Amino acid sequence: MSNTAMMMGLSSGAGGTPWLADLSVASYDSVSFTFGSELAYPNGVKFNNDGTKMYVADYGFDIILQYSLSSAYDMSSASYDSVSFNVSSQEADVRNLVFNSDGTKMYIVGSSSDTVYQYSLSTAYDMSSASYDSVSFSVSGQETNPYGINMNNDGTKMYIIGASSDKVNQYSLSTAYDLSTASYDSVSFSVADTNPKDVAFSNDGTKMYVLGDTNDTVYQYTLSTEFDVGTASYDSVSFSTASQTIRPRGLVFNADGSKMYITSETSPAVIYQYSTA
Repeated sequence: MSNTAMMMGLSSGAGGTPWLADLSVASYDSVSFTFGSELAYPNGVKFNNDGTKMYVADYGFDIILQYSLSSAYDMSSASYDSVSFNVSSQEADVRNLVFNSDGTKMYIVGSSSDTVYQYSLSTAYDMSSASYDSVSFSVSGQETNPYGINMNNDGTKMYIIGASSDKVNQYSLSTAYDLSTASYDSVSFSVADTNPKDVAFSNDGTKMYVLGDTNDTVYQYTLSTEFDVGTASYDSVSFSTASQTIRPRGLVFNADGSKMYITSETSPAVIYQYSTA
């Protein structure tokens, strides 16, 4: 399986470890990380492929920030790398990010231009080596307030979720990870929250998780055809974040889905860690 899954919230473990996330048994770990002055308003969050690096999109400064975790996927071991990448020349309201399978490409989305932008990293997963590819793709025909972005395991599908349409919109890339080949599939799915902020998938694409701000809740869905949001149905399973935050913004899982992480747009800003298995 592609390493893409391991850092995108599509996550799977090495060798196809079964996905473990079940929101019906989710609980707060009483573990969190409080961001410092390097960050204003956190939104989307992603990991590298082994959980030792974390990346956060901040729409206050329009930057992508890089953090290290000395213990993989453990928020109690997080620290700021003093490394960030400014995307304000492309997007003045950056909301989320995603990587390709080896960390040499990054894609961001924001609600100022309603556009996805593509970047290259000359050193994998190193924000200090990022540069703009001068490649972009507008999603304004489907969503005028995009918050979340994700991809399937091989980079041939892309998903955008936002607070205008309250839908997950699905796109195809005819060349994997090449945004210049993107097109809308005319496929979408209306979600249970009227202010959705992020979307994640299981390793096999049969489960989808949506983070909503209206009800401060993560919702769980089943896809009868993997990674096809047109086949999604609600599991009637959800998990409230209200005991930790009423301003949830970013959602990501660890490699096998046994841990879930949610960013909070509060002062100070925080990311919370949960167990889901």
